[in-house]
Amino acid sequence: MPPLNDTIAAISTPRGAGAIGILRLSGPQAAEIAEKRFKPLGRKGLLEHSPRELVYGDLLDSGGQPIDRVLCTYSRGPASYTGEDTAEFQCHGSPMVLALGLEALFTAGARQARAGEFTRRAFLNGRLDLAQAEAVGDLLEAQSREGARHAAGQLAGALSQKIGDIYSALVDVMAHFHAVLDYPDEDIDPFRLEELENTLAAQEGALDTLLAACGRGKLLREGVPCAIVGRPNAGKSSLLNAMLGWERAIVTDIPGTTRDTVEERCELGGVPLRLIDTAGLRDTADPVEKLGVERSRKAMEEAGLILVLIDSSRPAGEEDFALLQKAVSLAPAILVWTKGDLPPAPVPFVDMELPPAVTVSAKAQSLGELEEAVAELFPREEAVPYGQLLANTRQEEAARRAREGVRRAREALAAGLTPDALLTDVEEALAALGELTGQSIQEDVTDRIFSKFCVGK
Repeated sequence: MPPLNDTIAAISTPRGAGAIGILRLSGPQAAEIAEKRFKPLGRKGLLEHSPRELVYGDLLDSGGQPIDRVLCTYSRGPASYTGEDTAEFQCHGSPMVLALGLEALFTAGARQARAGEFTRRAFLNGRLDLAQAEAVGDLLEAQSREGARHAAGQLAGALSQKIGDIYSALVDVMAHFHAVLDYPDEDIDPFRLEELENTLAAQEGALDTLLAACGRGKLLREGVPCAIVGRPNAGKSSLLNAMLGWERAIVTDIPGTTRDTVEERCELGGVPLRLIDTAGLRDTADPVEKLGVERSRKAMEEAGLILVLIDSSRPAGEEDFALLQKAVSLAPAILVWTKGDLPPAPVPFVDMELPPAVTVSAKAQSLGELEEAVAELFPREEAVPYGQLLANTRQEEAARRAREGVRRAREALAAGLTPDALLTDVEEALAALGELTGQSIQEDVTDRIFSKFCVGK
């Protein structure tokens, strides 16, 4: 790894005014640059205080004039987030204060950090592996409690430990077969052969378990695309607003008010949803509304969950149940009887197997039944601890290649192939596992991963 000789700085809090704003430094001169731009109120200089001690004083510009009264702290590597010397200023959250403070750090010798550069340095310096580094980004973007818990578990090393156990077992297998190649006169006794086969089978099973739960990991990270569909005035926009807890969509009694898809995120029953409020599905001559209807049908085709809304206060018609039947054929669906606060109309007999059905009242914010139905369709894998889920396509693809390598090695062992043939498969599996944690990963892949982070993290 090439040395990281420069010191980086960035604003590490979101844009806009706030109570607190943070300036962060990392690199070989971080503490010294912080000392240049900080005047403690006490007698001791910043570096005379202990690392990690919060010191009260003034943040200074390049001319020595106070910018803000702040708290400052520094750490010495490798005992820091990035593994380098670091420093941090906790300022008032004025955008102008932060801009002036950052400018002062630049004139003292720091440069602007790139997106994700702090976490990238933590990875390069061995403070985090790649799975943990990706978890930092997932934690920043978490849209639900379950998603945040999973990202926190992965950041704590749950997935890395699981991968490490598989990796270690395969290294033992590889070491044994290298010994066989080095000493060809030593045959593998039947007991040892069975033990090796069991080890490979166990690692294949562990990778099967990881891959089987991968869908849940993606769900927590990205959210379930959930299409809210129904005929005009079925209560789609009212339900969207009730699920969000604020007035996102316009609600009127005029059919065709919603003419385009409206997308928002929420959590319901512990499941993160990407809600798509659609235009009412009906035949129309209005070209704008017709385009909205086409987008509604496309949203249904791409959905992971479809909420089919039918107004319970009016007799349901053939169009309602035709839409329901279409939804059931496309994705997991829930029949939502809306306007539960009104007297219900008779429900006609239909010759079809109905999906789970609930009654809601968006007006009364009565969504308990819907929460339970969503939770039942997407149950949490209680046997899988938080953080042990593959969370993205890159991780899934690497784990899949590792499993295939282990499977081929086990089949080669059973077929009595020579150790060198088996070793090739085990080496491929180890290389794929190394990509999960960053032990063997190409530079362009890390560039893509960290470019998605925000500046300052």
